[in-house]
Amino acid sequence: MLGGIFLFVALTASALDIAQVDHDRILQAADWALKVAPITITQYRAKWSEGGPNDFYSNGDYWWPNPTTTNGLPYIKRDGESNPDNFNHHRECIWHLRDAVAALGAAYRITGDDRYVRKAVDLLRVFFLDPATRMNPNLQYAQAVPGVSPGRGTGIIDTLHLIEIPKAVEAMETSPAFPKDVDAGLKQWFADYITWMTTSKNGLEEAAAANNHAVAFWLQVAVFSQFTGNEGQLAACRKRFKEVFVGNQMEADGSFPRELARTKPYGYSIFQLDNMATLCQVLSTPDDNLWEFTLPDGRGIHKAVAFLYPYLADKSKWPHPPDVMAWDGWPARQPNLLFAGLAFENKDYIALWLKLPADPANEEVRRNIPITQPILWVGKLK
Repeated sequence: MLGGIFLFVALTASALDIAQVDHDRILQAADWALKVAPITITQYRAKWSEGGPNDFYSNGDYWWPNPTTTNGLPYIKRDGESNPDNFNHHRECIWHLRDAVAALGAAYRITGDDRYVRKAVDLLRVFFLDPATRMNPNLQYAQAVPGVSPGRGTGIIDTLHLIEIPKAVEAMETSPAFPKDVDAGLKQWFADYITWMTTSKNGLEEAAAANNHAVAFWLQVAVFSQFTGNEGQLAACRKRFKEVFVGNQMEADGSFPRELARTKPYGYSIFQLDNMATLCQVLSTPDDNLWEFTLPDGRGIHKAVAFLYPYLADKSKWPHPPDVMAWDGWPARQPNLLFAGLAFENKDYIALWLKLPADPANEEVRRNIPITQPILWVGKLK
């Protein structure tokens, strides 16, 4: 353990604390990841997919077979109620890949052991680079609705979990066990995906969404652009955060009314705030610190965190209807508490983050928290 701690001499004290807090958890997850078989979406073919074997496919969560037709088409919507029979295998591939690679990156960061790097490289090659098994860098067929649409812009949220892949790679890419061709190939994959996201019909629709979908879209663009060195897109993300997400989506009290209007207002509010806080964590620089950005009327990320914090600390005080799903599973160890706690030096936020479960049991909650290894995200402003 001492060898791992010495790796953090150059980092902030906060990162050192996370290394200590998560040490055993990280190594346990990494031990699991070392045994994971190669992950590829090509193992699973969807009945309704109009794409090829390398094309990601998923169904819209809240869409169900039509009970009035013999073939169930067209599907009908039941907002807030996830259909357990939808095709979910490709999403699960992304979740499992993220879990494994993030754990391996975190383990390498605290130990310097190259065996974690070698395993991550094997997983990354299969999922992103090998022609026979790679996922194509687009989501043209994501969140399809049988009988309605072969794929929708809302589906781009399905790759939100990939934001932890670049962070894990950045933790490992200086290792001699991380081949330069793999590093270059991954950067090219994410650059191609950014291009598709920001130029395709589905991507442009999602980019302009009026709710959490747009925040999740631009968070992906931000992380992938940072990874690939796309300064133009990073500037666009900062502009979007200030003018649209704070300017148009946030109320004066720090709430997000479009999330409160859903059938899962608590979970959606948490999800939105986590992603807003992660945008601040990714995009802030000493010269443009989004944690300090405030509109003339006082709106800013500090207001949003202050609004939700009391209800994360005591859910019984939540003044809105309970969620129709996963109400008992929230909250977990939310990234907004950690990132805001560090940025604002707020001990209450940090204390609550430490108190909440790091690995929630509820699947609905787990899939709505895209960050599993906080140590990959915390460091000095660049």
